[in-house]
Amino acid sequence: MVTVDRALLNGRYRPMNTQPNTRRSWHVVIICLLALWSMAAAQVPQKRSKESTAPQNPDSQNQVPANPRPSPPGEVVKVYTELVQTDVMVFDKRGRFVTGLTPNDFQLKIDGQLRPVQSFDLIKAGSNEEEQLAAARGGRPATAEPINSRYPNRPVPLDRGRTVIFFVDDLHLDAASLFQARKVISNFVDKEMGQNDQASITTVSGQVGFLQQLTNNRTVLHEAIERLKLQQRSPLDSDPPTMTEYEAMLIDQNDYDVLNFFIDETLRLNFPPSPTNNRPARDMAQGIVRSRAQSIQSQAVFLNTYLLSALENWIRPLASLPGRKVLFLLSNGFLIHNNRSDALVRLQKITAAAAKSGVVIYSLDVRGLVPDARDVSRQRPFDPSGRLERATRGELIATQDGLNALAKDTGGRPLFNTNDFRQGISEAVEETATYYLMAWKPDSDNQKSGRFRNIEVTIVGRPDLTVRVRRGFYDRDPATAENSQNDATKTIATKLREAIVNPYTQNGLPISLSTVYYDVAAKGPTVFASIQIPGEFMAFGPENPKVEAVVDVAGVFYNLQGDPINSFRERIVTTGPSTEAAKDYRRDITYTYPAIVPPGLYQVRVAARDDRSGRIGTAHSWIEIPDLAKKRLAMSSLLLGERTQAMMNINAKEIAPINQSASQRFKRESNLRFLLFAYNTEPSTIEGKPDVAIQVQIVRDNQPVITSALRKVSTEGIADLARLPYAAEVSLGTLIPGQYVLQVTVIDRVSKQSISQQTHFEVY
Repeated sequence: MVTVDRALLNGRYRPMNTQPNTRRSWHVVIICLLALWSMAAAQVPQKRSKESTAPQNPDSQNQVPANPRPSPPGEVVKVYTELVQTDVMVFDKRGRFVTGLTPNDFQLKIDGQLRPVQSFDLIKAGSNEEEQLAAARGGRPATAEPINSRYPNRPVPLDRGRTVIFFVDDLHLDAASLFQARKVISNFVDKEMGQNDQASITTVSGQVGFLQQLTNNRTVLHEAIERLKLQQRSPLDSDPPTMTEYEAMLIDQNDYDVLNFFIDETLRLNFPPSPTNNRPARDMAQGIVRSRAQSIQSQAVFLNTYLLSALENWIRPLASLPGRKVLFLLSNGFLIHNNRSDALVRLQKITAAAAKSGVVIYSLDVRGLVPDARDVSRQRPFDPSGRLERATRGELIATQDGLNALAKDTGGRPLFNTNDFRQGISEAVEETATYYLMAWKPDSDNQKSGRFRNIEVTIVGRPDLTVRVRRGFYDRDPATAENSQNDATKTIATKLREAIVNPYTQNGLPISLSTVYYDVAAKGPTVFASIQIPGEFMAFGPENPKVEAVVDVAGVFYNLQGDPINSFRERIVTTGPSTEAAKDYRRDITYTYPAIVPPGLYQVRVAARDDRSGRIGTAHSWIEIPDLAKKRLAMSSLLLGERTQAMMNINAKEIAPINQSASQRFKRESNLRFLLFAYNTEPSTIEGKPDVAIQVQIVRDNQPVITSALRKVSTEGIADLARLPYAAEVSLGTLIPGQYVLQVTVIDRVSKQSISQQTHFEVY
């Protein structure tokens, strides 16, 4: 049931014009605008300036906090034991995942030696994958009490989506393959991407720039797709006859047919026929051919090394993200059997990095269904003898060897010889959602040599089943360069800045971020970034006779080019009644920063650091500001609030303050209240007023669960029709706990235009 909020429409909740003397006054603007920001639910935090002289503890990150807090709900608790883990998928002949297997069904070999399985779990990606992984790593049964049960007011991370990465090898893509790659990614974004999924698009050349980061914002992903341009850098020379990379590799490997073909052609084109011995000329021709082959091979090594290094460097940081990640490598293939290349070693490093980061690679040869790998756009040498034809028949398979190895060695599979990748991508995302996690005891530290260990897993007595497992791992990670600057010597500003520029969010301090915008009279579009910090994760301690918790918050607004256009930093101080009482502090702290920005698409990144424990949390959010000067129908963000059961019991004639949370998590027993503004509506020629209708939908898993009838927006008592407000509320009692999307569509029946806005929220 969707009910219209008449209190707003009759003027009681009408927006107020205020002067922004301080940032706190902007917070009051939102309170007055929505009547949603009740401070009854959270103590008003004090704020100190950036130059606060409060004592700082430079070693705070190396000490046990005075009031230690448990790990955030749903966090993967990494317990470093002597066990090594790997994930395994088992499929039957029809490609269905096989459940019900036990440790006794598996046979595990490391470098050909049998190893007993010490730990075994079935993991299902989604709602409780992090809980299951934490249980498996910590030796706690998966059915034990959930981590967050000690804090029932903190909902578990429900309906966690899938993490999908498209890694585009644009150095090897031709124009046709680039078109296919863009089509593949667009199809996933528009038709396959779930409401809770996160995806990223990145390239070897880095041409996507700032947009190559995980997001669920389809507008951002399409902007990234638009940045995919032709970058092909084929390792070719301009001398006749044309020599391909594969032919150069065969010459380097002393293939008789290819070598002699190019020698003969070089003689014919560059040396006049001689009736005497032509051995000197043939030796010179051979030198020219081999020199050309070496040059092409050197160029190819550079490109392939650049590709494999970029892939490894992209995979390694994914270890900080929970759960499994699916990476689709889109390429035209590359050669790995170059005598001058260390490609095989690099493939092992990528395999080990993928194992550590929980990444499964699926390789897509976006050339599609082709008979061979030869580029028909290039003029081929005339070859009446058929020597080149015979020698280069294996070119297609050779260019797919690296793709095939990356997929199979990381537990995925290659998607080759097809022009329709949609089914393959859908199956890949689906089949990686369930897996077995097994652990075994490795060699002791004094036996570890830093060598690559091969893994082999089979099902005893079941040859009909297909097992997919990572090929191997390094028993000791290759040495990595350490940061020369000790973390303890870094300033708070430096720590916050490093956390913000990190492409992945951190959950040491579990914060929430909500970004909304609306057009403020005489000021223009204003973005409000609201940070919510759970009180139970703040460390309280004595500070001059008071008991305080201190949190530093910072944020940056970035444009599409990754340039910062606005920033803020504040210190928030929360006072507790006593040290003992502070241990049970449960109130959320909310800080809101307003920024006036021009129309465009922006990302807001924020970081918060607890001063005593040193814990840092970050959050990212995209927001799009429409250009109202274009005079097209537009709307503000959807501003959400909650009316609890206790508030519903208040006399309907009284104005009850409504709690709002930046986390956008609401109790099932409450009502969801939302507010929006419609801009550039066209007045009717008859009444002189806009004729606007609203439709509300609540969607789960791309399926609407609540759909309202069209409702006409009342203009009664509204003085500023340029900013037409609408407020309503929806009962959440019929919804099961989980993640949802609120979608509101505004229809201008005079101008025949419509526009929609969406926002995610959670019911618990």
